[in-house]
This record gives sequence, C-alpha cells and structure tokens, in this order.
Amino acid sequence: MGKVYIPPAPETPQKTVVDVVHGQRIEDPFRWLEDSDSPETVEWTSKQNERTGAVLNNLPWKAGIKNELYDLLSREIVGSVKRRGSRLFFLRRRAGMNQPILCVMDETTREERVLLDPNKESDRGLVALDWWYPSPDGNLLAYGYSEKGDEWSVLHVLDVVTGERLRDRIERTRYSSVAWDRDGKGFYYTRYPRPGQVPAGDENYYSRVFYHKLGDDPANDPLIFGEGRRKEDMFSVEYSDDGRYLFVSASSGWTRTDLYFRDASDPEASRTAPFMPVIEGEEALSWGISAGDTLYLMTNFRAPRYRIVKVDLKNPSRDRWEEIVPEQEDMTLTAFGVAQDRLVLVAMKDAVFHLYLGDLHGSNLKEIPLPDLGTVTNVASRTDSPIVYVEFQSFTMAPSVLKLDTRTGRVEVFLESEQAVKPGEIAVRQVFYSSKDGTRVPMFILHRKDIPAGKTAPDREEGASGASAGPGLVPGGHPLPTVLTGYGGFNLARTPVYSATIIPWLRKGGVYAVANLRGGSEYGEEWHRAGMLGNKQNVFDDFTAAAEYLIREGYTSKEKLGIMGGSNGGLLVGAALTQRPDLFKAVVCLVPLLDMVRYHLYHIAKLWISEYGDPDNPEHFRWLYAYSPYHHVKAGVKYPAVYLRTALSDTRVHPMHARKMAAKLQTLSPDTLTLLRVESEAGHGQGKPVGKVVEAEAESWAFLEWMLMR
Repeated sequence: MGKVYIPPAPETPQKTVVDVVHGQRIEDPFRWLEDSDSPETVEWTSKQNERTGAVLNNLPWKAGIKNELYDLLSREIVGSVKRRGSRLFFLRRRAGMNQPILCVMDETTREERVLLDPNKESDRGLVALDWWYPSPDGNLLAYGYSEKGDEWSVLHVLDVVTGERLRDRIERTRYSSVAWDRDGKGFYYTRYPRPGQVPAGDENYYSRVFYHKLGDDPANDPLIFGEGRRKEDMFSVEYSDDGRYLFVSASSGWTRTDLYFRDASDPEASRTAPFMPVIEGEEALSWGISAGDTLYLMTNFRAPRYRIVKVDLKNPSRDRWEEIVPEQEDMTLTAFGVAQDRLVLVAMKDAVFHLYLGDLHGSNLKEIPLPDLGTVTNVASRTDSPIVYVEFQSFTMAPSVLKLDTRTGRVEVFLESEQAVKPGEIAVRQVFYSSKDGTRVPMFILHRKDIPAGKTAPDREEGASGASAGPGLVPGGHPLPTVLTGYGGFNLARTPVYSATIIPWLRKGGVYAVANLRGGSEYGEEWHRAGMLGNKQNVFDDFTAAAEYLIREGYTSKEKLGIMGGSNGGLLVGAALTQRPDLFKAVVCLVPLLDMVRYHLYHIAKLWISEYGDPDNPEHFRWLYAYSPYHHVKAGVKYPAVYLRTALSDTRVHPMHARKMAAKLQTLSPDTLTLLRVESEAGHGQGKPVGKVVEAEAESWAFLEWMLMR
C-alpha cells in the first residue's frame, strides 16, 4: 500500500472561556463549537468533513468494504412481532430496501401483506417507522413516522382492513406508548409539550399521558396522567389482554419504575377514575402481565436479579404479594410471558440467554433449548393463547422468530432472516478476566474458525500453522488485528446479537471482542449500580483490563488493538483514550458523550443525570470531572489515531461533544491523526437508512483496517 496523503487539520480558533465550577478552574477554548447553527461552526465542520473524506475515500480497500457491507445489509431480515386478534404484525426488510416495512399476517393461514412502507415516503429512505401499536382486534394501527433520524415521531392511524390512513395526526409523540380501548374508538398515548407550553429549553421533557378519541382535535385531548411529576419522568401505557385494567408505568431514570392501574371495565367512567399504585417510591424496576384480577409482576424490588410475584389487583398491598419465581443465585431474569396456564421465563446467565417453561406457580420448570449461544430479544405471549412467539439471534445467526407451543414445549422456526454466516465459519468463545479490583468480568471473542487466536486456541494446541488470513496478518499464532468494544451503562447488557457490519472484519482475519462491563444488566441491578454515578470508573477499568487480557493472552498487541464504541460506549472509548493512550493503536468514537461537565445542558441529557450524576452538584461534579474525556486531553501526549463521528440531527447526544473533542485533539496533539465526520440528515442511529449505514460503517472499518492491518 502506498503512503496515504493526510491533509493538515483545519485551523481551529481558540476563544478565551474560563469557568470556575465548584472551585475548579476550567478553560474551554472550544466552547464556540457548541453552537451548531453559527456560520463559524458550519464552515469549520465542512472543512473537517472535507478532510476526513479526502483521507478515507482514498483508502483503496474502502470500496470493497462498502460493497461487502451493502451485500450483507441488503439481505432480508425479520423481527419485532406483535399479536392482536388473529393477526401478527412484524417488520421485514427486503433486499434493496433502505427501511424495513411493516407486514401483517393472518396467524392461521399465514397470508401476508405489506401494511406500511416508509420507503415510499422518501426515495432516500429518510422517513423511518419508529413504533406501532395495533388495536386489540388488529383492525386499527397507531404508528409513528419521523424524518432524518430526529426521532420526533408524528402519530398516524391506519385502518388495517382497508389500508386507509385516517385523518388523526398527533405531533410530539417521540418514543410514544399507545394503549387502545377494546372498542377501537380511542386510545391512551404519551406526548411531549409543544414549544411555548413549557419553559424554553424544556420541550424535550414533560412527557405526559393523554387520551385521544378518534376524530377529535388532539389539541383538546385530556391529560390523564403525569401532572405534578418530575419533568424527566417517562411513561408507558398498556391494557390487560382482556381490557379490564389499564396500567401506567412511570420511569425515573434507569433504576426506578412506579406502576399504577385502574379498573377500565367501564371505559367512559374510567377516564376519570383514580389510579392505584402497585409499587411506587422504591428504587426498583417492575413490569407485569395481568390475567383476570391477577397481576404477574417481575421486579427487582428486594431482588437485584429479579423475581416474579403474584399480585391480587383487588388488594394489591405489598404484604399480600405471593412470590412464585424467587430470585436466582446464578441467573438474572430478563423477561417472561403468560400463556393460558403456562409461564414462559427468559433468564440470562453470564450474558447468555436461556428459555424455560413452567406452570403459573413457577413450578415444574423445564429448559427449552435455543438454537445457539445467543439472545432472546422479545417474547410475544397472550394470556388467552398457548402459543408464544420468541425472537432470537446470536453473533452468527440473524434474527429469527420461534413459535413455542406451551402445551407440548415444541419449538419451530416461524419466520427467519436470510443467513449470511455459514455454519462453522466463525468461532465464538467466552472468557473471563479480572478487572483492576479483582471483579470477574466476562468477554466474548470472535474470529475466523480456521485462524489460531489466543494462547489457548485449540488450533494452536494441535500444532496447526494457521490459515492465510488476509492483509496485514502473519499466520501461525502471531498477534491479530483486534477490535474491542463495550458499553457499560444504563442497565443494558452486551449479549450475543447479530451485527452484519462486523462480518467483513472477521472474514479478513480480524478478531472482534465484546466485554460485558459493569454498568450493564449482565448480573442484575448490583452490576448496574457498580458502574453508574460515582462508580463509573469501574467501567473504564473493566475495559482496559479487557484490553490487557487480549494482549496478555496472545490475541493481539498494542500495535494491533483498536477500540470502538457509540453513545455511552463513545464515552467509554473516550475515557480509555485519555486514561490509557499507550494501550491502543486506533479509536472509533461514535455519537459520543465527551464533555461531562456540560453534557446535561443539551437535548434530553437531563434524563441521564440519574446514571451519570449532576454537574451542578459538587460531589457529582468531582467524579464527572475526574474522568471527563474532553477535559483530560493533554498537550505533548501521543494518542492513538482517532475517528470521531456524530450527526446534526442527533436529538439525544449533542454533536458538540465530538466537535470539541476533535478540536482539542488536533490542537494539543497535532501529531495524532484525528478525523471528524459530522453526518447530515442523520441522528443517533435509529431509523438510519441502509445506504447511510453502509457509508458510515465503511468509513469506520476502512479506518480500522488501515490502522491495524496495514
């Protein structure tokens, strides 16, 4: 490969801004880059994009990666099943489509037709279907469309039988939850306020529950729930399968859910009926399924790894709860379903999912084998049916929908995506390593099966010399180009899920590692809390310990190790970059949080204070400032090569983080290659069209191949 020409970084003016925050003097010379709309920022961003394109578009292998990714991402994929009446609703993305379509199928005849096709709304795939809720009989559908990745859905209503869109249209329905009346004449839903209804800057908060009667003006929809609650609270609404009870869930951050209900047997009278609490005011997450007057409640109240209790809705006081599935010592309950007189349980053990079937007393549990070491992403059950649809995927298996007959325990594949990975092509290994404080942390390691990887690789033990592994690799057990990723936050586990974008890297002989860091839900709420607020440094320590393990065990070396993360994972790799610049060769940092002193001032970031902490609180500020990546870029330090990507329509994480970080790295460490890509007509990632995904991912992986395989 010839030498790649790297144009000089654009000059970035430094403007004197000094804050004293809780006694700490903080210089912020790139504060001006927080203004996305200023002509100066727009011009600077354009120059950064031009430079990044000039570098990465000239890498000779990028076109090949792009073609591979397009082929992989264009394959048919299915998932997200919902059951209503005799109909199944699910997503299907066919070859060549930018966006998935919503299909409806008769459950008995399996006759299928397209219900919604967002690709027809935009020839470039910039309109996305964010969510959808069918009515109980499956004859009507409420759904949300948004544009350019901004996630600000507009609610529409569709007649499923005729395909006609009704005139009802409700704006400000981001992340909306919808619960239809049984007669289909109206629904409860969540909505954000319009500008002017709340103090300026608070339009991203104050979600509340309203009721809409079909045909009415949404401006007159009555407020049902949320008055007087915290502006950061988020709500969901749901009816019981029989329509007898309406439930409202109120979430405060990622550690607490209050759950309420009211009798809805008389829909008109129930509009003003009071809500009764099932659980409130506790630092616990809870959700349930009701059958008749019984609520089956899954909760981590006094059970960090969750349990299931039975609640009598006629007398829901906590002292009358009956525990039917106790907390497990070695597993974390993640989901469940009720199918007539059977209970379906999903549990996670060491970040791998297991499926169980038992009775409604939690007895006679029997494990139902799953197709692979993988993840159950959804359980679609109904209390009046013995059939349950289970969605499953793994690192090497694209999503499929399994049909479980709870009467017999028989499982069959009901819907299947087009598979891209051949059986035996990719090896998946799980290892455990010790973090800085001795905590045992799991990690998945993927590589091509015919390539020896790590000291304990069976191939190496058998004396195999390895296979021809593509550019930059030396056969026979030498350190391999490796990408390490993780997340470590918000109670989200990094379990084995399918990602087509990693397949070209693996096929070229690269290693891909996923660390199950504290802050996730892999081992329940205690694991989550061990990586949040003042414990956040544990997450970064877990990650660097994973990198050290990969080097120590012979998978890779510092010169062949890259790290990748997005969103909260972008914060993760940003912290790794500034805390251990000696440990990595390349960093891919996507839609990241990086300025943790000012993160809470933009978009919806106040929702995350319960996870990260409040910079306005002196104690919280100390731990935030201690690891804030932007504030720990130092002059004279040689950092790994960095590729930063953000998006102008990202309404979750403000693009100022990536812009300021790029400016600071380019200014204080000019010998470090720092590339910034700011996408237009794109957001945080949800609803991104295939074409844009391919272009963005091709840049990331071309950069990593350049750094680690050259």
